[in-house]
Amino acid sequence: MSAAAFVLAINLFVAGMFASAFGVVAALRRSAIGARWLAFSYGFGALNMVLEFVLPYQQDHRLVSFGIFAVFLLALASGVVGLAHHYRVKPPYRLLLALLVASLALNITILDWPRTTLERNILYQLPYALVQTVGIFVVIAHRQKRALDYALLALFVASGLQFLIKPFMAIGIGSGTLPQAYLASNYAAYSQTLGALLLITNGLLLLLIIVRDVMAEITTQSETDTLSGLLNRRGFEEQGDRALSVATRSGIPTVMVVADLDHFKSINDSFGHAAGDQVIAAFAAVLRNCAAPHSVIARLGGEEFAALLPGANLSTGKLFAETVRNAFRTMPASATGLDQAVTASFGVAQLMPTDHLADLMRRADTALYEAKSDGRDCVRLAVADVRRPLEGRREGTSSS
Repeated sequence: MSAAAFVLAINLFVAGMFASAFGVVAALRRSAIGARWLAFSYGFGALNMVLEFVLPYQQDHRLVSFGIFAVFLLALASGVVGLAHHYRVKPPYRLLLALLVASLALNITILDWPRTTLERNILYQLPYALVQTVGIFVVIAHRQKRALDYALLALFVASGLQFLIKPFMAIGIGSGTLPQAYLASNYAAYSQTLGALLLITNGLLLLLIIVRDVMAEITTQSETDTLSGLLNRRGFEEQGDRALSVATRSGIPTVMVVADLDHFKSINDSFGHAAGDQVIAAFAAVLRNCAAPHSVIARLGGEEFAALLPGANLSTGKLFAETVRNAFRTMPASATGLDQAVTASFGVAQLMPTDHLADLMRRADTALYEAKSDGRDCVRLAVADVRRPLEGRREGTSSS
């Protein structure tokens, strides 16, 4: 067995392993459409290597040679589609289809050209480089790139460049005068070794990216309230603790606003739970629209909500609560699903230097209880906040 054939056998095993790995991810998580396409990509790659082993035993090489080119092109194109699906970028189906058709026609044209000409080698490798270029633009189009994504982008660039360099390597080193002699050539040994490095690196990067994003999606789902689309209590505690830690270290004033829908049980009893769900969703939408992007907002359970507002003082927190209160009580019936106004009560507390999240929430809950006792549909400030707040100036207690 030649050195190239040995490396090709390793590549076949590696491609099969990656195809299986992506297939398992796709089977376990139906939403992982990208993983399914990547499994196809590595499956086509493995088939390409099988055909490479078959080629030396063919008297007429043309059918198998065309199959090798076509299957590898499909492998690259499937990888680009899989990446687009995973990155939630519109898959470039039409562009890839046009490239496939044009490339296959070109390959048929040059199939019998002498293998020792530079023109033939360039035209053979160019379609691969073009498909990789499409992949580069897919990665660039992904807006939330991190270290692994930039590494993948660099790998796509390197892969595209190696396809452009290969024609000159083939001429300089020699790739065999006949296709059947390819695996015995020095060029094949270099080409397969380079391919192995790219294959393994690309597969590992893609697996890491998919696992990273799937884990992030699972975490988000576990911390999200499905009805309101806001954080649930677990998510609020996780993100709230982080926000308070930053605020305490930096001396940033921070306010907690808790809210409770008034007479919510009677809404469920009178109009049904579906109506209650619509009211919860409507209030969540108001909270989301009024809050700043860096705010931490959640449905804590039932009809209780909370908003942590970094950068806000007691006055700003009260203004936020009043804005939400007025926006909610004046919502049209089409939003709440009810022909009557629905109201909410609010408690506001400001972060003190020694506060933990539970301390801040407890004071805000006390203020909320006061709002409920004072007739509901109002905002009350925590009495304890007459102490010196974190921002370094005294805030008085007020009510509305």
